[in-house]
Amino acid sequence: MIDIKLIRTNPELVKENIKKKFQEEKLELVDKVVELDKLYRATKTECDDLRNKRKSMSKTIGGLMAKGQKDEAERVKAEVTGIGKTLEEKEALEVRLESDIREIMLVIPNIIDESVPIGKNDSENVEVEKFGEPFVPDFEVPYHVDIMENLNGIDIDSARKTSGNGFYYLCGDIALLQSAILSYARDFMVDRGFTYYIPPFMIRSDVVTGVMSFAEMEGMMYKIEGEDLYLIGTSEHSMIGKFIDTIIPEAELPKTLTSYSPCFRKEVGAHGIEERGVYRIHQFEKQEMIVVCKPEESMDWFRKLYTNTVDFFRSLDIPVRTLECCSGDLADLKVKSIDVEAWSPRQKKYFEVGSCSNLGDAQARRLEIRVRTEDGAKYFPHTLNNTVVAPPRMLIAFLENNLNQDGSIRIPQALQRYMRKEVIKK
Repeated sequence: MIDIKLIRTNPELVKENIKKKFQEEKLELVDKVVELDKLYRATKTECDDLRNKRKSMSKTIGGLMAKGQKDEAERVKAEVTGIGKTLEEKEALEVRLESDIREIMLVIPNIIDESVPIGKNDSENVEVEKFGEPFVPDFEVPYHVDIMENLNGIDIDSARKTSGNGFYYLCGDIALLQSAILSYARDFMVDRGFTYYIPPFMIRSDVVTGVMSFAEMEGMMYKIEGEDLYLIGTSEHSMIGKFIDTIIPEAELPKTLTSYSPCFRKEVGAHGIEERGVYRIHQFEKQEMIVVCKPEESMDWFRKLYTNTVDFFRSLDIPVRTLECCSGDLADLKVKSIDVEAWSPRQKKYFEVGSCSNLGDAQARRLEIRVRTEDGAKYFPHTLNNTVVAPPRMLIAFLENNLNQDGSIRIPQALQRYMRKEVIKK
């Protein structure tokens, strides 16, 4: 959510930003906010004036009664009562206008960074840099489910019976591999100075609307029937929500956190759920990194965060590249975003395994997260998040890039102490 002062003072800038995101249908919302905001501020002034007038006249009543001017006091009382009724109506209008403005403001996209490439959709995202040499072995690389089934590591058919499409059982060494990757990711981030968390896996609706856009919420979140609770789609939701309605001493910044959680997603949309695969599913696990920092430091942290993911994947011998999201591919709260993509020897192309986002002060503004300086001034901090690793997508990249011709899997040195073996065999 952007600062309403920006819409008041520079509505054309906000409209230009909407055009850059190819959301022309939202242009009229800017004029609507300007109109409602004028009415809101006028109504608020009226309410203040009425309250002051009522207070002043109420004091007059006591003086008149003390002087024995009862009739005059009664007349003033009647006038005060009338003011009270008018004030009640105006206050109701003030609350309604404030609510209407906020509802529209939640839909107007955040101002993107000037460095973001302009494009309509993900087909116009821009490659930034490659790390590691993409390699295609001289033998055929099977589909990832076939690799896991050959190692007795996955059971999709049973999961389809218990839970439907988009679920699976991991077992044996493949299940151990996923746990090892997550344990390594945890230690990797702790070694880089991040504090480890296991957060709540359900959050209330006010947190949901504070951390994501309505469009994302509708396509992702599972609602707990009969309760004001949603299953998280990523631990970022809980971790940013942790600071709702708080004032953080500036000396405590930056907050650098890394969190583990299961994640639950509807995956509604064009991509859908795979019938036989683990790339797009309803339930998975993830290690995340979150930063709350001063506004002037957020772009430095943005670079550090996606570099952490690159370094993590390269430590496991997986070639990756970074891809900058264009304006039309950015979610409405994001200022700037870079995807980390891993190399797939089977498909001979890269695919997304993580996403790093700078959200500016949008989440902090929605959730009323503020920072207090030493001299008592307050401001909204910037929030950032990034995926360290998200099995099972990571498993696909790991298995394909560490596959031997006989179907066994090499275990890179960094992971051997977690797996307690150097190779996975059938």
